[in-house]
Amino acid sequence: MELHITPALALLREHHLLDHVSNLTDFTATSVSYDSRKVKSGTLFFCKGNFLPKYLASAKEKGAIAYVAEKEYPEGEGLPAIIVNDEQKAMSLLGAAFYGYPQNDLFIIAITGTKGKTTTAYFADHILAQSTDNHIALFSTLDRILGNKPEDKFKSDLTTPESLDLFHDMRAAVNNGMTHLVMEVSSQAYKKNRIYGLKYDVGIFLNISPDHIGRNEHPTFADYLHCKEQLLVNSAKCLINAETEKFIDVYYTAKATTQPEDIFLFARRGANIKLPDNAQIDFEYRNDLEDLHESEFELTALTEKAKQLNLDGRYKTSVPGDYNEGNAVAAIIASGLAGASANDAVEMLNHVHIRGRMEMINSNTHGTIYVDYAHNYASLKRLLAFLKRQTNAGKVTVVLGATGDKGISRRPGFGKALTEEQPDEVILTTDDPGFEDPMTIAREIDSYIDHDKVKHIQFEMDRETAIKKAIDGSENDDIVVLAGKGEDPYQKINGEDVPYPTDVKIARDYINELER
Repeated sequence: MELHITPALALLREHHLLDHVSNLTDFTATSVSYDSRKVKSGTLFFCKGNFLPKYLASAKEKGAIAYVAEKEYPEGEGLPAIIVNDEQKAMSLLGAAFYGYPQNDLFIIAITGTKGKTTTAYFADHILAQSTDNHIALFSTLDRILGNKPEDKFKSDLTTPESLDLFHDMRAAVNNGMTHLVMEVSSQAYKKNRIYGLKYDVGIFLNISPDHIGRNEHPTFADYLHCKEQLLVNSAKCLINAETEKFIDVYYTAKATTQPEDIFLFARRGANIKLPDNAQIDFEYRNDLEDLHESEFELTALTEKAKQLNLDGRYKTSVPGDYNEGNAVAAIIASGLAGASANDAVEMLNHVHIRGRMEMINSNTHGTIYVDYAHNYASLKRLLAFLKRQTNAGKVTVVLGATGDKGISRRPGFGKALTEEQPDEVILTTDDPGFEDPMTIAREIDSYIDHDKVKHIQFEMDRETAIKKAIDGSENDDIVVLAGKGEDPYQKINGEDVPYPTDVKIARDYINELER
């Protein structure tokens, strides 16, 4: 991989990003990086994010050939300085060019939504693994899968990574023979221009509800919605859950850049939906069976363009929760648009397991423990409502916390969900407190709970201890819900990723200890 200065500057000019160039020489970069620790001879270095001038000095010392920044730095004296008006946009464009535009060699399904992105991604990944003979890459909140060898699979650190990392991984996937890619796209990826210029073959809009709104994320819900909608603007075909909040706004955003015949709408049968003029629901689905182990539903095409995909039929999923049926439907339709058949979906949907999503741990004497990533009002409410419908539970205990420094809107949301679903006991604890005091966060959640409806609330800031307390206090017919962290293997505390055993491991190990 390499990038010559002449086409690089032309690309920046085309997008009106280039301000000026100092000390221009004729060079070809043989490496790109925004991390000075990874710079080697011939690297084009990007001064991005929480940048300190000493990083540029280090990059220069290690052999950087030029740098891209929003202003000139004395530490880069003697190097060609490519000065741009938006560093993140420039890095995305030049990163794609350096890696040879790998997106052009992949059929890309991109997914956004306040909840359900990961579940939908795994459903689609499994279906396309069947239809493409395992030539499918996956970029998810949990995993990055670039190929079929063990070394091609690793855990993700961001839902949507920095642009240089994203295009590097796309190139690796293409080099590994992958032909399709399923990727989650976060609102922050658009807010921070990590994926500027990237286009998708199919863009899925699952839903939106208030989340990621706070001092370090989106300033308003309108900004959050705008960033989510950019996925549709950048997709050749759009697939929208017509039951989403702000559906009219979402639909017209898609229609502004996409022909109506390339917009597909789906909804649950009988859903009360106000449709825009001339719009039709293309697919509807009807629940046939749901329990704690699987869901079964029927999918029906209603329009001619939907019928051409031949996806009508009955499907089972191994991921419980009636709310996951919509995620499965989105995956089936998107995979159909990518060339998969109904049989591919029928074959694979019942074999999907997603770490930290509705994981169930049985015990002999301390009830059933459910571990789920539910981390906002909508997901927590749906989880608790589903469990209440599906079980004849005795006592229901919920263990949860809220993240620090971001997602501030989750705190009143948690209080509202707990008030509405009225678990018997709540243990408020820590969950990635960042630079905030976890007890302060817990007290804030508590302030939004109606204590006439939820009477028993404890505070335990050690999450492992909180989980053990919940299990200790439960008997055979009871339920313990461990919400928020799923399979996260660390706690974010004061700027550090502190290793954490995961909720699943703590609960399993403790149950085994109690029942020896």
